[in-house]
Amino acid sequence: MPYGPSTGSSCIVPTPVTATLLYDLVRCPHRVTMDLFAEASRRDPVNPFVQLLWERGNLYEKSVVAGLKTPFLDLSSFRGAEKERLTQEAMARGEPLIYGGRIQAGDLLGDPDLLRREEGGYVPGDIKSGSGEEGDDENSRPKKHYAVQLALYVDILERKGLSSGRRGFIWDVHGQEVVYDLMTPQGVRNTDTLWDVYQEALGEARRIIGRSCKTLPAYGAECKLCHWYSACLADLATANDLTLIPELGRSKREALMARVSNIRELASIDVSAFTSGKKTVFPGIGPETLAKFVERARLLVAPNPKPYLKNPVTLPKSDVEIFFDIEVDPMRDICYLHGFIERHDGDNTSERYIACFADSPTPAAEEAVFAGAWEYLRRAGPAAVYYYSKYERTIWRKLREKYPRVCPESELEEFFGEAVDLYFDVVRPHTEWPTRDFSIKTLAKYLGFAWRDTHPSGAASIEWYHRWVESSDPAIKQRILDYNEDDCRATRVLLDGIRKLPVGINE
Repeated sequence: MPYGPSTGSSCIVPTPVTATLLYDLVRCPHRVTMDLFAEASRRDPVNPFVQLLWERGNLYEKSVVAGLKTPFLDLSSFRGAEKERLTQEAMARGEPLIYGGRIQAGDLLGDPDLLRREEGGYVPGDIKSGSGEEGDDENSRPKKHYAVQLALYVDILERKGLSSGRRGFIWDVHGQEVVYDLMTPQGVRNTDTLWDVYQEALGEARRIIGRSCKTLPAYGAECKLCHWYSACLADLATANDLTLIPELGRSKREALMARVSNIRELASIDVSAFTSGKKTVFPGIGPETLAKFVERARLLVAPNPKPYLKNPVTLPKSDVEIFFDIEVDPMRDICYLHGFIERHDGDNTSERYIACFADSPTPAAEEAVFAGAWEYLRRAGPAAVYYYSKYERTIWRKLREKYPRVCPESELEEFFGEAVDLYFDVVRPHTEWPTRDFSIKTLAKYLGFAWRDTHPSGAASIEWYHRWVESSDPAIKQRILDYNEDDCRATRVLLDGIRKLPVGINE
């Protein structure tokens, strides 16, 4: 077993399994390996947005605790062994609510935000600056990365004989207490409980710590915010890793790797040799999906790869085209910018940018800019509207529910019924690209478009908006507007690029 650094004495202690370690493992097991064993020189600087998340999380936690009307014992100022001792003593005497405690049993170490006495024992809780569940209102479900943290605390309490049951709670950004019942099956088909998820994660964590299993990096949507992004991407490129194929994630790679170890090998296979009826030899991968990945692999290894249409696509014809993009601060739960590029008769010199920007993060400002955006679309007259991915539709539906006087539901649904989602309506079903993913930034850059900002991303714009709210610096506001304008223009560049694609592979 590897050992952690000395804490001032001659003895060294084993690396414990912590809630943070399990949180990271559920999202990416290889991050845990890199954090424990990789050379620090390979780390990227902390992303400013990640830094903002930490800061906002700490501030939110402090604000929640400051507003508590229930008496509680505050142990947050203590550290290490003293904090653990004081927490143990507090539970022994039955303190009703403990904030900032520390608990440990064997190789498990936890720092739950809250320990609440219930039914002869304690139930752990965490304060989160995000939503306590994921998914929409009708299909909401607990977040596994939160669940494994709560389960670790419960496990420690059980081992100490102080648990009130296998459950925990999250106090989330909406002011809701979300109960996590760790013993309830996750669904009709998936009968595993969150406790089962925790046990699996705990076993994997111990194997990683003990170096008895090897993890691999995998390319995914969350990678760009990780401090190991550059190191992992270099390793993936060297390995010609399968996850560099669009939409081929970690689980599908694991299914393929028993027989196919990299992109070049996948490009060379005969799909029929691995197919029987409606199944393939790869669990969870059907014949059509396998054929799609093989085709993408062949495109990536081709000497002069070019994107193409898999079949003809009919796009709207209109004298006026509008390209639409929004910016949202999820930590404040506000849509603060609606941006549009308007073009006439396909002439790029006719383009103009329209922005509806919320100067303050308030409901009144959010409603005003939503109303302004809707009024612009109404005044623009008949037009073909394009956006990228379902995010705009999802957010606008939520805005309409929050501010129903802005527009009728029927009109909003009619608008999105006619507007074109270039990602779900065109790119995914009808095109192939020699790229690692199908994000708007990847595809527009492939087509030669360049953002004015050196580090453009939706996450970055959230961090910029935070600084704008704090400072009202006009340069920051302009940076946000420029970024949003470029996102809208990138959508136009992609549309024009799609219109020029040949049907079928251009040999």
